[in-house]
Amino acid sequence: MVTQEKALFYVGNVPVDGDVILSPMAGYSDVPYRALCRTYGSAMNYTEFVPIDALLGRRNPFWNKLDFQPDEKPIVFQIFGNNAQNFLTAALRIQKLNPDIIDINMGCSTRKVSGRGAGVGMMPQPELVRDTFSLLTKHLRVPVTGKIRLGWDDDQRNYADIARIMEDNGAALIAMHARTKVQKYGGEADWDEIARLRELVSVPVIGNGDVQTPADIDRMKTHTGCNAVMIGRAAIGNPWIFARRDKADLTFTEIAQGIRLHLREMLAYYGDPFGLIQFRKHFKKYVEDFVLPAEQVDAMVRTADSGEFFALLTAMETAVSHPS
Repeated sequence: MVTQEKALFYVGNVPVDGDVILSPMAGYSDVPYRALCRTYGSAMNYTEFVPIDALLGRRNPFWNKLDFQPDEKPIVFQIFGNNAQNFLTAALRIQKLNPDIIDINMGCSTRKVSGRGAGVGMMPQPELVRDTFSLLTKHLRVPVTGKIRLGWDDDQRNYADIARIMEDNGAALIAMHARTKVQKYGGEADWDEIARLRELVSVPVIGNGDVQTPADIDRMKTHTGCNAVMIGRAAIGNPWIFARRDKADLTFTEIAQGIRLHLREMLAYYGDPFGLIQFRKHFKKYVEDFVLPAEQVDAMVRTADSGEFFALLTAMETAVSHPS
């Protein structure tokens, strides 16, 4: 549990003890990886985002995405949708699971989400943003936050107006990916706009976009004045970034140790072989910077036998560390 003495900033009444945070990512920021990143220094844990429509009826697999471990706290439940009253109904239900914070996703740029007015599709709808935050902050006992982008496109960079609406209606923190919806993940993140947002609002600001290395963490903080930095894609296969260790400086033995730790967490949580199958996408990111025998990598990606995977990993580690 974070103590007040250790807190770098507060989200409402929730103390946060660090300035680097794992971004919520569908398919990646599950319980095992969040827990791993927390041990390396991620200061808050966001769940994968969950559609509010899936939270209105009977329990279904989406509820599993809100599972968390006690040592993950503070834990943030992230939800998305396009109806203020449904946001409230869903939030009241999930609040019973005791999250520390509930976050509204207004940054997802996929057509499936934004095309129906959810995710970043909320940003062209200031009334929906106002109504959602007004309702939730009046009726929930936990802080409500939001993650946004610059806007829909360069002609609609309305993040400043949206941020003011959020703050005026009780938002306790604003995280911003400094790209537009149209950019998706292309081009460069505009850190100047994060700096401007920091000046516009009095609540904490988390910056997001183009943080690839530990040095980038400090560069973003210096450039923008943001309270914390959120890391997404660059953290996949690289939990060491939360300890401010550059992956480029790690030996393959250290990478292999991280792989073993992560996979054991996956197997303990999901079971075998499903945990191994789910781990495949992580494995590719762990080893992408090394020149490895393609047939051996392929065998490790194909196998559904965790014992075989660990044996292949040991053989790979030996070959890389002690080349003939």
